[in-house]
Amino acid sequence: MQIHRLVLSLTLTTMTALGGLIWGLTGAPVSAQNAYQPARTEWGVPDLQGIWSIATQTTLERPERFNGKPVLTEEEALQFESAVQARNEAASAPSDPSRAPPREGVNVGGYNNFWMDPGERLIRVNGEIRSAILIDPPDGKLPYNDTGRLNHQTTMAIREGYDGPEVRPMGERCLVGFGSTAGPPKLPVSYNNNTQIIQNKDYVVLLAEMNHDARIVRLGKSFREPPTYDWMGDSIGYYEGDTLVVETTHFHPQQSFRSSLTHRFYASSKMHVVERFTRISDDVIQYEFTVTDAENYSQPWSGIMPMNKTDEPIYEYACHEGNYAMPGILAGARRAEADGVPYAPTYSF
Repeated sequence: MQIHRLVLSLTLTTMTALGGLIWGLTGAPVSAQNAYQPARTEWGVPDLQGIWSIATQTTLERPERFNGKPVLTEEEALQFESAVQARNEAASAPSDPSRAPPREGVNVGGYNNFWMDPGERLIRVNGEIRSAILIDPPDGKLPYNDTGRLNHQTTMAIREGYDGPEVRPMGERCLVGFGSTAGPPKLPVSYNNNTQIIQNKDYVVLLAEMNHDARIVRLGKSFREPPTYDWMGDSIGYYEGDTLVVETTHFHPQQSFRSSLTHRFYASSKMHVVERFTRISDDVIQYEFTVTDAENYSQPWSGIMPMNKTDEPIYEYACHEGNYAMPGILAGARRAEADGVPYAPTYSF
């Protein structure tokens, strides 16, 4: 598996230059005058093709330290981002070759900092520094109902099982990327946050670098009947002016649990996601989404973030080719059972 340094540019231009949709704190779109005019394909729709990064330090839900503050000041952002940079510099320092070996039973961790690339900055949307990707509900928290909260807790407990590969997360099994970089909704994770967009008249392909997930959007079509329940759902799309709208539902039941950096969320196979891709400058696609899942949430929830153009290529993830973790995890569990001791690894996706 390879990783590369992303070229991240999150600074947006003025609202006049951005054009597109201007969002207030409630997420309500307002048409902008003198809107940015994106390049177009030979068949007349906005050209979204290229490689785009969603790497950011902004989390899905609003952290407790920023409660009540959907928008941060430049000073608050600088303090936060400086601390992130300092942690990265410390974590990237050479290891001491004379250090003592780890104690028995202590988690030695997984990847070192070389492999991590979640970005160092918070997202900027229309000139505002956002404290969370979520913009609705206004408190920046996932609006679980009682059933959804129970499903989340139950799934977390199942993920602690080591009886066989079927109970381990999808990322460990190399079936889909861990987290939700492929979406929907698309959300940032610890590394490999690039997405390549490819268009023709009938399809749009969203190729996520994390675990080579290629989501194929069928343009001008209806959802399949009967449903096929694909890993990333059934995606159909259409254009509303200069915005590509993608609707997805009928998800594979084993992909009900997703994550993004420090947060996880649960969703049913009937979850319905509406994504909006609007190119608001040469270097930025504004990405918006709304999730509706009455089984698990008391209301729909929505988020927004930039996808930033990068000249870096998509690298092969090669998950299966180097997946030594799964036999090691299960072998460790069998050894622990034979020794009569609890087995609880603390590092997994």
